[in-house]
Amino acid sequence: MNQATGVIFCLAYIVGLISTAVSWGRYGILALGIAASVALPKLLRKFTRNSVKVTKKRRSRQKENTLEEPLDAREELSLLEMLPRSKWVWAVAGLVAFLASFYFAVRSPQPAINDISKLIPAGGNTQEVAVTVRGRVVSTPRLTRSGRSQFWLETDLVSEINGGEGGAVVNRPVSGKLYVTVPLLQATGLYADNTIAVVGSLYKPQPPSNPGAFDFQAYLAREGAFVGLKGRQIDWRRENAIADVNRVNSQTAAFWESSGMQPSKIQAMRQRIVRSQLSQLNVPEGPLIGAIALGKQAVDLPYNIRDFFVQAGLAHAIAASGTQVSMVLALVLALTRRFSKQLQFSFGVGALFLLVGLTGFEPSVCRAALMGFGTLFALVLNRQVKPLGLLLIAATILLLVNPLWIWDLGFQLSFLATLGLIVTTPPLMAKLDWMPPAIASIVVVPIAASVWVLPLLLYVFSVVSPYSILVNIIAAPLLWILSIGGMISALAGLIFPPAGSVLAQLLDYPAKGLIAIAQYFSQLPGNSVAVGQVSVFQLIVLYSLICWVWIGGKKKKEEGRRKKEEGRQKKEEGRRKTEEGRQKKGKSRVISLPSFSSAWILPLAVVAGIGIVVLPAWHVQASLFQVTLLATSGEPVLVIQDRGKVALINSGDENTVRFTVLPFLQQQGVNSVNFAIATHGHLGLSGGWGKLLERLPIKTFYDNNAPKQIHRGSDREFMTAVQSHQGVYFPLETNSTVDLGSTRLQFVNAEIPVVELLVGNRTWLLVGEMTPEAQKKLAATGTLKPAQVLWWSGKTLTAELLGAVGPQVAIASADEIDPETAAQLRQSKTQIFWTGRDGALQWTPAGGFKTTLESEENQTSFL
Repeated sequence: MNQATGVIFCLAYIVGLISTAVSWGRYGILALGIAASVALPKLLRKFTRNSVKVTKKRRSRQKENTLEEPLDAREELSLLEMLPRSKWVWAVAGLVAFLASFYFAVRSPQPAINDISKLIPAGGNTQEVAVTVRGRVVSTPRLTRSGRSQFWLETDLVSEINGGEGGAVVNRPVSGKLYVTVPLLQATGLYADNTIAVVGSLYKPQPPSNPGAFDFQAYLAREGAFVGLKGRQIDWRRENAIADVNRVNSQTAAFWESSGMQPSKIQAMRQRIVRSQLSQLNVPEGPLIGAIALGKQAVDLPYNIRDFFVQAGLAHAIAASGTQVSMVLALVLALTRRFSKQLQFSFGVGALFLLVGLTGFEPSVCRAALMGFGTLFALVLNRQVKPLGLLLIAATILLLVNPLWIWDLGFQLSFLATLGLIVTTPPLMAKLDWMPPAIASIVVVPIAASVWVLPLLLYVFSVVSPYSILVNIIAAPLLWILSIGGMISALAGLIFPPAGSVLAQLLDYPAKGLIAIAQYFSQLPGNSVAVGQVSVFQLIVLYSLICWVWIGGKKKKEEGRRKKEEGRQKKEEGRRKTEEGRQKKGKSRVISLPSFSSAWILPLAVVAGIGIVVLPAWHVQASLFQVTLLATSGEPVLVIQDRGKVALINSGDENTVRFTVLPFLQQQGVNSVNFAIATHGHLGLSGGWGKLLERLPIKTFYDNNAPKQIHRGSDREFMTAVQSHQGVYFPLETNSTVDLGSTRLQFVNAEIPVVELLVGNRTWLLVGEMTPEAQKKLAATGTLKPAQVLWWSGKTLTAELLGAVGPQVAIASADEIDPETAAQLRQSKTQIFWTGRDGALQWTPAGGFKTTLESEENQTSFL
């Protein structure tokens, strides 16, 4: 099997895994393989014949008789000329892709018969089940944003306290992986491979309730878990691990004969390094150096620092990546350069294994380690390394080990960035050959990597960071200092911790400088630009443009070199050069692409790429009228998109803004809020608005001027914050009216509050929480007008209030609604939605109401 055939089989396997994105993908890829086996050999033979004819004709016009030499003696074979002509190769490639899709299905996690998730009844029941679960810890505990500790638990036994079977179940054998969170102090001293029992409540993860929100259910499924445990306590003692344990059972007794709560050798080494680096440094400089050296899995970096790095485009700096691997490998080879190649290989492989163990088996680290192993192997055999082939082999091996990584974002970004460095760095370095190589690499490397990962980041996050390349160029010297210094201090700390502490202390100021850069750029106006939802078609077109620039530039370079050689041989035939240039331009070398001057390929591709992303988003924004009621656990939040203008009613707390409001606005391509209205006086100054102001400008802010419960700061402080972001602040009182484009808002009562929205020719009424007596009194005043849509908290509504409003649709921002109120609404044939069951609701004039989550009723309403 030649190299071209091996490349085809590797690509076929990867394409087969990608085909699992659609249900019919495996059959489509099999049909494509059959079609290729029938048509491609004939087309390739025809292409070869035409290529030979053109070569003979060109050589016949030269003075020297070069036809006596083989036709391929002076010509490099193009990609099409290297492709195999055998039918069986393409047929087998189609079969490999087809089998790869089946392999993916086989390796996809599925709950076993005795999986712990079976304890929660099916049918959408999300009731928490109180249990005591025993099992083995399979990950190092990590700190969550909520201040709890999280780890993965491989379950063994469970005792049910109030399960679905109506009684307690003791020591039921179970299996499956469990996502566990416990109070921070409970997990202190806990390590992977420890055997523990956790007391807490099982819960079933739900699909995202809001557009653009994180899919926690899919995340757990990819990790092989189908249920979570909100733990209250970890029981460390054997005798109290599970109530009524049958200690006569030898298997159970043997299970508890653990080695105690001790770390493994690799964990102890990691702890030794991290402690030596943190002993003389403050937070966050110490954790940052540890994260740069060993990845963020080795140390808990504060989340605000993580956010700064992510928003500034420096997320790769705090993640385990190929940088650490390349530095370690270069250091080992430098230290062992006087040894034999066999010893260099042994030391290099040992260092790679140690580094992968310390950083964790992350896809990016495993990819770099495999490529490093290939480099060492080539060194021993005195063979030249082909980076593209090595990258393809590494991808195939990793996907054979774990085919689910094909949909892992870290895996995808790592390989795309490496591909960009391999194929884009050399031509860019050639363009900057007038600069010193060290400085040119600082400029080129961020550009080469960013170009190839940008379309995928747009597809996943719908956001682009305009400053990311500039930030990476500015931060590159500090990153190199911290990376090299961090690895050296880690090695010293592993051998002699005080030495590691001294070396890490020298990195204090570079770490402060890097944090300052990330913080500054993350807070600049326009540090992230939302482009709206990017489709799969747009993603494919963007990568096609990148490949066009890559292949087209390569083609023009080859043609330019050939033209120069022919010019030296045929100076007296200058009049024929124009004609020969046309013939060369007409010749297809790799794929059929529009022929432009090499100077125009890059500008055309850039303009086309921007248009592909910007024009559809602009068209949607200019024509969309949509009202979205987001599913929130506290304050109700409403977003009105009116042909490019955005109105946000309420924000919720900081977590609501971070995990619900901002992801939705980013998905919709919203980069500023035209109107922001705080309807609840006691929540008008909540932290949510401040968090929103950090990311998006608010042009006009309307605040409920009713007496407030000030939770943070004062009215004047918040007003100043709005105005500092070039916004205008207006207080609103009862009977105040606000025009929001084609929508009008009126405060019927500011203290309760009661807010009326006129959306087109339909009236929405937001009613705050009131006692039944207050509702009757309000209905008796006659201030409530009939409304088509009633929006309330889900608590009790009196018949008087419902009679005064007479809604056709009632929406509750709550997990559950009052049964008596629901009965009254159904009796009056009012359609009922609530966010706890239906998720976010979106209303358009043409489509009516649509729910985010599926339920047995109320899928759509054409009101």
